[in-house]
Parts: sequence; structure tokens; C-alpha cells
Amino acid sequence: MSSLYRSAISARIARLPQLPSSDEDDDRNSDIADGIGELSTGMGPPPLPRPSTSTRQPKPPNPEFEPLSPASYFSQALQISLPTRALDVRVYYTPPKYDGGGLIVFHHGAGYAGTSFACLAKEIGEVMRDNVGVLAFDARRHGKTTSSQSDDDLSINVLVEDFCALLQTIYPDVEAAPNLMLVGHSMGGSVCVRACPILQQHKYNIAGVAVLDVVEGEFLEALPHMHTILNSRPEGFDSVEEAVEWHVNTGLIRNPASARVSIPSIVVPADSPLTPSTRANMEFKYKWRTPLRSTAPYWDSWFPSLSSLFLGLRSARLLVLAGAERLDTTLMVGQMQGKFWLEVMAGSGVGHLVHEDDPTKLAEILADFWRRNERIVVRGNVIKAVGEV
Repeated sequence: MSSLYRSAISARIARLPQLPSSDEDDDRNSDIADGIGELSTGMGPPPLPRPSTSTRQPKPPNPEFEPLSPASYFSQALQISLPTRALDVRVYYTPPKYDGGGLIVFHHGAGYAGTSFACLAKEIGEVMRDNVGVLAFDARRHGKTTSSQSDDDLSINVLVEDFCALLQTIYPDVEAAPNLMLVGHSMGGSVCVRACPILQQHKYNIAGVAVLDVVEGEFLEALPHMHTILNSRPEGFDSVEEAVEWHVNTGLIRNPASARVSIPSIVVPADSPLTPSTRANMEFKYKWRTPLRSTAPYWDSWFPSLSSLFLGLRSARLLVLAGAERLDTTLMVGQMQGKFWLEVMAGSGVGHLVHEDDPTKLAEILADFWRRNERIVVRGNVIKAVGEV
């Protein structure tokens, strides 16, 4: 592990936030709507002891962190059934303005949801004048995606199969499918990298793959610290506003507007059957939709060989990092050989959630990546679409 990265991890552990006080809520948030217009809508170590109910000091929800609907960021919200996967997937979609336009497909990281890309999706629409559509979704055991069977398995192969099945269901006719750019954050980046060659085998045209702030070597070096970091997380909240405020105040999300639209999707009411109730979270009105501790058995499957798989993709490749020190040896060599496009957003004051912290800058990067790689033109003639060999 580099000395810089080791120092960063140590500093983060040293400043882990105190467990927040809880708020008494009047249940007005128990049914936070994310409806869009008229459209349909293994464990790790135990957590640290929580303060008893009698020691928690409730406060009213802070209106500055009131949830925002994704209706202002996507034009459609859909539930798409995948019978072969026993899933009912929540999809957020804004189609391209013109027929034949391309599509950017987003895959979120562990514990988050498709709404994590809401602000970025809106920015891309503005930068590209809606000539390219955007699609984000909630992975299994995340957000508003539900399953008719056990959906506990979050191993990488299962997630990749889900992702491919979703796109094949939405675009069953390969000839009519748009050019696709796959964009994944953290765990989602690993899914996109592994899904790309599978989709290409089925003749889908992948214009490029963009991975947001995930490096194989970095993750493996940080793994011993993960449970310490998770132990700093509260087991629940007394309002959705409190959940939003916690993410902003701890610096996990540095853009309050994005947090207000993304965080409501990752917490559920205490009585929700989507997440098991435990002794630790039962005293709260809201609990995590996907407790990160429950994903621990699958961490080892997410990132091994990611760097070499990324460099071996037969499409354009983009890696966006929050800090330059995060490159591992394999990627350093690949970058010096010009095998991928690297963008470092360190000057933008972003953290791990680069797409939430500075969606404007990232939208410009992705738009430039799309324009450069959707097709190669020589003397006015298209000679090769990216992804074609």
C-alpha cells in the first residue's frame, strides 16, 4: 500500500464520526414517494454497541435535507420484470431526443441505488442536449428492486448475469439496440467490465466502458480496514432527513442536492420486509436497505483480476479516479502504454462518490469520452464503430 493511501485510510479512521443522535419523526416520511409523473412506479463482525434509546436525544428533521424526487432528473421510472432472474427491477430512464441516439447505462456501487446517478444524468442531458439517453437501475437487494426468491447472493457472477439479462430484456432485438456506454461505480464498475464481453458476444455494440473510482489493488489493500469503517456507521435513522444529513455531514457525499435525491432510495421503514430487522436497528424508524456488513461474504468476488480484465476490453476504456495515488501497478503500466483514458478529479474536491460530488465535471468527461469513441471517422467516412474489430 502506498504511504499516501495508507495515511489517507488512517486519517479517515481517526476522524470517524460519532454515532449521530436520532430524531423523533411524525411518520410523514414513511411513504416517501419517488414516483415520476404518472409512471409506475456469511455476515461480517457484529456492529459496535449502540447507545440505548434513553440516551439518544431526538430532534426534528432538518428541512434543509428534505428528500427530492427523481422526477426532476429522469423522465421515466419503470419496474421491469426479469422472470429468469426472479427479479422486478426498478429502472430510471431518460430516452435520447432522437431515434438512433446512444444510451449511457449506469451501475451503482454496493449499498447505493440508481438514484445515485440522478444529478449526473441530468447534467449529461444538458451537456449532450439529450442526444444520448441515460438509464440507471437498482441492482438486486438494492433500492426498489424486489425478488420473488432469495436475493441474498451478491457474488459478481450473479450481478453480471442480472445486468446482462436486464439489457437483453429491454433491447431483445440487437439490431435495433442503441450504441451503449457502460458506466459503473465501485462494485458496479467491476460488473460493467465483466458484462462488456458477454454483451459483445451477443452482438451488442459497446461504445466504451467507464469505471468510476475503483482499482483492484487499492480495494485489496483497504480490505483490512473495512470493518473498522463500517463500525462507524449508524444502524438506522429516525427520519430520511437524518440519513441524508449524516451522509453530508460525514463527507461521504459532498453535494447535498445529490444526497437529497439518492439517499431516500437506500433506507427503508423499520417494518419493511426487504431488510431483516435486528436488535441493533429495531429501535430506529428507518434502516438500511442494503446493510454493507451483509455484503462482506461477496467482497472477495468483486474485484480480483479487475485491472487486467479492464485493460483487455475490446472497447474504449475510461478510468475516473478521485486521486491519482489510487492506481495499482497493472494500471500504471497500462496507462503508460496508452491502453486507457485516465481522468483524475482530485482538484474538484471529490471523494469516492465522484458522480455525486461533482456531476457537472464528470458529465463533461463522459460526454467527451462518448464523442471521441462512439465512432472513428477518416475523411468523413465512418470506418469503425468502437467495440467492433
